[in-house]
This record gives sequence, C-alpha cells and structure tokens, in this order.
Amino acid sequence: MQTLTCLFLPTYPDTPDPKIAANAVAVASQLGAVLDAAVIDVNIPDVSNALSTLLLDLPAKIREAETASRSRGKALLDAVATEAVQHKVTLTTQELKAAPGLMGELAATEGRYFDLCMAGWARDSEALQSVAEEVVFSSGRPTLLLPDSEKVGDLEHVVVAWDGSRVAARAVADATPFLERAKQISIVSVVDEKVLPRQDSAERLALGLKARGFHAKAESILAGQDPIGVVLQRHAKKIGGQLLVMGAYGHSRLRDIVLGGATEGVFSDLRMPVLMSH
Repeated sequence: MQTLTCLFLPTYPDTPDPKIAANAVAVASQLGAVLDAAVIDVNIPDVSNALSTLLLDLPAKIREAETASRSRGKALLDAVATEAVQHKVTLTTQELKAAPGLMGELAATEGRYFDLCMAGWARDSEALQSVAEEVVFSSGRPTLLLPDSEKVGDLEHVVVAWDGSRVAARAVADATPFLERAKQISIVSVVDEKVLPRQDSAERLALGLKARGFHAKAESILAGQDPIGVVLQRHAKKIGGQLLVMGAYGHSRLRDIVLGGATEGVFSDLRMPVLMSH
C-alpha cells in the first residue's frame, strides 16, 4: 500500500522558501510515497464601501494582493514539479483559496485525506507557523514540520522524545514508516522536566522496539533551565539525529493556540525536521 503525503504552502502575505518544497519531495522520495502539493492562495473578502473605494481604491488593492498570491503559488508548484521529476516522486497538485485567517483551518481539513501531512516553518513567517499549528492540532494526522533553514537529508537516525504519555505513544506509532527505514533509533527521556510513569520508561520502549526488530537505544537527559523543546532538538542534533519524533501537547481552535512546554519550544524555534502527533 502506497503512502499518501501532502504539503501545504500558504502564499500570503509572503512566499515560502522553495527549500521547503524540496525537503517535502525528498521525504516523499524516502518513503516511496505520493506527494500532493497544495498552495493556499488568499481570497480577501471585499468589504469596501463608497468612501474607502474613493480614498483608498480598496478593491484594486485586494485584486493586486490576490494576483500576487496566485503568482507565487504557481511558481511554488513549478518548483515542486521540478523537484518531483528529479526524485521520481509521483506528484499531484492543488490550488486552494482561503481568507487570510482561515488558511490553517482549510489545510487541516484537507490533510485528513492523507497519511502524513507536511508543513513548512520559518522564523519570520506567521502564515507558515499558523498553518503548521492548525494542521498539527486539527487534521488528526501526523504532521512533519520542515524548517526552511537547511536541506533535509536521509532520515536514518530517528530520535524519539519519550515521556510515557498517550500522545508520545501515538507519535511512535505514527512514526512507523520512518522507524522501519531508520538505521538507528534513540529514545530520549527528559528526567527533570516532569514526573515520568516509571524510571526506566525509555528503556522499556527501547526493549519493545528491539523486540520488533528495530535498532533502538535509550538515554536520559536533563533540561535544566532551558526550554524543553529546544533541549530536545539540541540533543537530537548533538547525537546525529536527523528526525525528532514527539507528541504535541495542547489544542488549537483557529488561531487560539494553547501549547505544552515542549510543543511551544518546537513551534517557536524549529531547528530540524520534527514529526508531531496530537
């Protein structure tokens, strides 16, 4: 059975880095998956009146913004298509439209038809971050966050952030396609952030993965005073991890986001590919 993946690229108010699209294609290639790339162009409701039309020419400005958004979307789809041909990835595309505040909700709804969602992240892009948050919490699908700052290579070393919780267990299950292809799996528990269900929690998971034929090892780390999401990413990169797997704590209703500590640390400072499950 072939895995179906999707990538969401909002095109307003600015353009996502094409590197995000290239990274999504690279991931789909490693999974042997079909990729559906969807650009989300802006559809701005015309709320102008006679005075605003006269003084600001608001309808013309709306048309200009929508035209620029569509142009960026087409350029992104062309970039994805080029990457897909090079990596021999089966590609489908969509051009969606949504009001500025509803792009994330639309992406989350569309994401429910796929096995894995992918969303880009950039420090200076509120649009990318809001879409990523909404997809993580509302799509019901595992979501791979892709940074725009670096090229995603082979995801051969998977690091699992483990605290024995329901969402962490869900994340491990959702990460199965990546675990099956990994050469190394590291189970990492932060022991000074909260009370864990058992002292050997990470070791217990590692034993279970070994029984399934995976190459897994466990270790414990300390967070100290640093944000837990940053600590996990920093440690993952230190040990050569190429993908971090973790549960997403919190909830989202449109833009009303309430996040757990580790989740907030990742959303505010994404440093590597992170697979999140809620």
